[in-house]
Amino acid sequence: MNSLQTVRPPPGPAEPGSDFARLSKKVQAAGLMRRRPGYYTFRIAAVTALYVVGWTAFVLIGDTWWTLLAAGFLAVVFGQVALLAHDIAHRQVFRLRRSSELAGRIAGNLGIGMGYGWWQDKHSRHHANPNHEDLDPDLDPDILVWTQDQARVATGLPRLLGRRQALLFFPLLTLEGFNLHVSGVRSLADRSLKNRAWEGILLLTHFSAYLGALLLVLSPGRAIAFLVVHQCLFGVYLGSIFAPNHKGMPVLRGTDRPDFLRRQVLTSRDVRGGRITDVVLGGLNYQIEHHLFPSMPSPHLRLARTIVRSHCRELGVSYLETSLIGSYRQTLASLHEAGAPIRLSRRRAEGA
Repeated sequence: MNSLQTVRPPPGPAEPGSDFARLSKKVQAAGLMRRRPGYYTFRIAAVTALYVVGWTAFVLIGDTWWTLLAAGFLAVVFGQVALLAHDIAHRQVFRLRRSSELAGRIAGNLGIGMGYGWWQDKHSRHHANPNHEDLDPDLDPDILVWTQDQARVATGLPRLLGRRQALLFFPLLTLEGFNLHVSGVRSLADRSLKNRAWEGILLLTHFSAYLGALLLVLSPGRAIAFLVVHQCLFGVYLGSIFAPNHKGMPVLRGTDRPDFLRRQVLTSRDVRGGRITDVVLGGLNYQIEHHLFPSMPSPHLRLARTIVRSHCRELGVSYLETSLIGSYRQTLASLHEAGAPIRLSRRRAEGA
């Protein structure tokens, strides 16, 4: 039996939500759902300042190969902007929806060329059904296969890559930044996308300013090198933030629908670390707490961890916490295991 991918959470309690309701009362009593305007004012100012510093350095360095240092720095800054857009989308920053949507589009579409409306819809569906093979868009087998069931019916690129996908995972992350841009642009063709015109204008403004700056300051060869280094490192950083959260955790399928608390806790993992880890991963290292309380300000997630872990222990619900390296090991192990049917099929074909 595939222990990483076919383990299914136990059924929820007779009264759906009661375990979560008791946990929620504990968290509310601790004041952890209060907004943190001071923290987010500082964080927005800091990320904005780093953004300006990065592009100023790019201009001052000019048309030399040292510009690739600015590309690496801006890859990290773009990742931090994406994390800030994530918090904004979850209503952690602003109380009003209109303010959240405006700030999210400025950070996402204009700041880093990410289609905010497309991403928000995709991410909301992920939160509703994390690690559900049929309902979580993050488990769509578009390039990689995430379960052995997907591997058995895979065709095209997923089948081609599936045999070696664990080895290819981090190299493929270099394309994630480009994928983010392409997906945002493609979403503009969807008539159901809200504020489609504004999304398009802001994306066009970002790409025009970005490519214009590269071509004005750098020679064509260095402009291409900057773009490749910047976007590839941005993709690796983003992927390295999100990969530890769910990959390798139990996968739900079909009618598997445990109660809310178990659905969120048993499909997520926390990553141990200190304040630097919190900054680098944007608080998403507390993935269990974030999934239980998506609108909780990220600096409170560390405090909520103690309450959530204790509550899960009382319920006998498994609560997984590991190191960052350990989370990557589990991710790669699950990818290797998921691709087993493709490798087996290939060996049979070669032996025939």
